[in-house]
Order: sequence, then structure tokens, then C-alpha cells
Amino acid sequence: MDAAFTAEQDEIRRTLREILGKRCGPDEVKAAVRTAAGHDRELWQQLAERLGLPGLAVSEEYGGVGCTPGDLALACEETGRALLPSPLLATAALCVPLITALGTAGQRSALLPPLAAGGLTAALAVPGQALATALALTGDNAAGPWSGGGRAGGVQARAAGAEGGWRLYGEAAQVLDGHSASLLLVAAHTGGFARSRTLLFLVREDAPGLVRSRQTALDETRPQARIQLRDVPAELLGGEDADVLEALAATGRTAAAVLAAEAVGAAGQALARTVEYVRQREQFGRAIGSFQAVKHRLADLYVQVEAARSAAYYAAWDQRQGPLALAQGLEALRMTASEAIQLHGGIGFTWEHDAHLYFKRAAADELLFGPVHRLRAYAADRAGLFTPSATPEKVAV
Repeated sequence: MDAAFTAEQDEIRRTLREILGKRCGPDEVKAAVRTAAGHDRELWQQLAERLGLPGLAVSEEYGGVGCTPGDLALACEETGRALLPSPLLATAALCVPLITALGTAGQRSALLPPLAAGGLTAALAVPGQALATALALTGDNAAGPWSGGGRAGGVQARAAGAEGGWRLYGEAAQVLDGHSASLLLVAAHTGGFARSRTLLFLVREDAPGLVRSRQTALDETRPQARIQLRDVPAELLGGEDADVLEALAATGRTAAAVLAAEAVGAAGQALARTVEYVRQREQFGRAIGSFQAVKHRLADLYVQVEAARSAAYYAAWDQRQGPLALAQGLEALRMTASEAIQLHGGIGFTWEHDAHLYFKRAAADELLFGPVHRLRAYAADRAGLFTPSATPEKVAV
């Protein structure tokens, strides 16, 4: 593989860093997450119009930029540096690939152009708290219980009969940007117990019977919502014979690679800010960064962040390694944020300090997409590392 970035990729990174440096400082982030939308709508439109950010994952046929998942991952490394609150992950990394893979020609033509332009945002609603399982990151998503399994719970779908279409009822929690998204992709169980299967449905924000409420989340930069569906009309995404579970798993691998790059960006920035602080903070008449113990801790963090960056870049090229790269990225972010709080001393332990934004991002992402040990355990199981008779699948180290 060629690890060098193209001129276009370097330009995307440079321009994005420049814009976010001016418009997405810690104070602006805190102000944006407290708005009704949970993000700065004006900044989102600027990123969409100037860089085509949400269109990176959309082909040129539908008005997008037509880039590879690797380009989206590199862009998300920059958004991770700034902890940008935006619908980018929910829209471009989770929903666009599903609509592209499963949608009919009419659905793709109707939905992908506005998604690429940033005027339409989307969110993936998975029943309960099973997003990592649905995306096949921490376990096999073929088992039905996470989507309802033919029994009570989850989200259930039934054909509307003579009226045509479908009706949904049930509840989904921890839906990323679900309170503000114009379009919901809802994973629902249908077919009863005998013909149990999971399908995806499109639900508009103004659908009757749809109730959305923003939840209090550990990480405010990752707004989450509770979605209640009370006999809501819905449109089936694609056909009834669509391989939804495989599409979800493929989307999970790509999203993991994107999240890994985002985590690396956040970890790198947390480390850089900590290094800057220990150079300025003095104790016993000298900068605390000059003490050998502090140097060793920072050196260990640097090695961990760079190893996670290498894994993230490899996963951006080969999305099959996304879950492992995500595990390494989340671990690096958690360790870097923890050390940042420690090395900032007393001020670092106050909730108002910016170091906690990075720590909360690490903890919240583990709750949503992990935890780290389960990401690694499932990857090891799939690779056959603990089955001597099996031929191990090639796994990036």
C-alpha cells in the first residue's frame, strides 16, 4: 500500500483544519452543543458548501464528491481534533452507505443528493442500546434479539394492508443526532417469530406518531435521542429480500475505520495541548515538563497515539481492520485524556476544564461502539486465533 497522501487529501485536511481552527474552539463547541440542534447549523452548511464534507461518502452520480472511505476518515481525523459536534458521523458514515447499498434507484436519487449537499441529515435508529451489535462490531448481528427477535420489545413492523406501506411501533434509545435528523433509518423486526427478519425503514421527521426527545448524554458533543414510534407510517428501504444484516456489518466496518481516525485526531490534540501546558507550568522553579517522570509519561503516550494512527490509516485503506483500529484508537484516546487530566493538576480535575471534553468523548464512544475488550475479543474470534484447527484470517497488528 502507498501511505502517502494525495494533493487533494492534503488540501482537504489543510482547509478543514483552517476552518475548524477559526470556528470550532472549546468555547464554540460548548455553545454549539447547548443549542436545540446540538451543533452549529451555520458551520455545518459552510462545511457542506465549501468542502462538500457530507458528500465525501456519496458518489458523483448523486451530487457527491465521490471520494473513498479513506478520505472521509482523514476528514474525521480533523473533526476529531476539534471535537466538532455535527451530524457527519450519523449521516455520512452510518446512513449514506446503507441507502447506497440497499435503496432502490428511486430512493437513492431522492435521498443522496440532499444528503450530499448537507440540507438533509439522517440518523440510524437501532432498538435498545445495541448499536455496536447491530453493526457487528462486538458480536454477530445475525441473532434476532437486538431488533426484537419476533417477541415483545425492540421495534416491530407490520404491513399496512390495503393502505400499502408499513407501520412501525416500538422504541429506540441512544440514537445519534436522532432529535434533529430530518430522516430516520429505523431497524425493525418483521415477519413474526416463524419468518423472523430485520429490515430497514425510512421515517420522515414529520411522520405522525413519531416522538423524539433528546437524552442527557455523557458526551454533549455526541447528541443522542430516544425515539418512540407509535404506529408510525414508514417506507421500506430497498426490498424485502435485501441482505440488511450484511449491509449493517459492512457499514460497521467502514464506520469503525472512520471512528478510529476521529479518535486518533482527538488523542493527538489532547496530547499536544498537554505538552504545551507542561512546558509553561512551573514547579520548584522549573517547567514540570522538564522532569524525567513527566517526559516518560508523555513519551509513552506519543508512542501509543502514533501506533493508533498507523492502525487507523491502515483501516482507512482496508476497512476489514476497522474494529481493531477502533479498539486501539479508543484506548489511545482514553489513556491520553486521562493523563491530560492528571498532568494539568488541580485545574484538570474541574469539570469546566477542556481536558474533560476529550475524556468524555473517549468514555462515550466506548459505551456506544465498544468496549475495547469486546471489540478485540470479537475480532479474535472471527480471525480464529483461539481455534487451532481453523485457518486464521489475516488481521492487522
